[in-house]
Amino acid sequence: MRRAHIWVSGRVQGVYYRATTCDVARRLRLTGWVRNLPDGRVEIVAEGPEDSLKALIDWCWEGPPLAKVEDVEVVWESPTGEFDDFRVRY
Repeated sequence: MRRAHIWVSGRVQGVYYRATTCDVARRLRLTGWVRNLPDGRVEIVAEGPEDSLKALIDWCWEGPPLAKVEDVEVVWESPTGEFDDFRVRY
């Protein structure tokens, strides 16, 4: 088990990035959350098997069809096991 803290920048708000991230993370059986930041980025915290996290990170570079991703920053952290599911935070 690993934890990835991810920041995605570009045109990633108002394009269903959070909702689609949630769907992808759930399909990958990850736990955690996704939210919009005031500076226009999307922040993601996800926990699960490393291969599933890497699949999520790969997806983050593409995002949903209307997104235009410019950068994906990832910081690997120790998992806490604090999440039961994956959800959108507001």
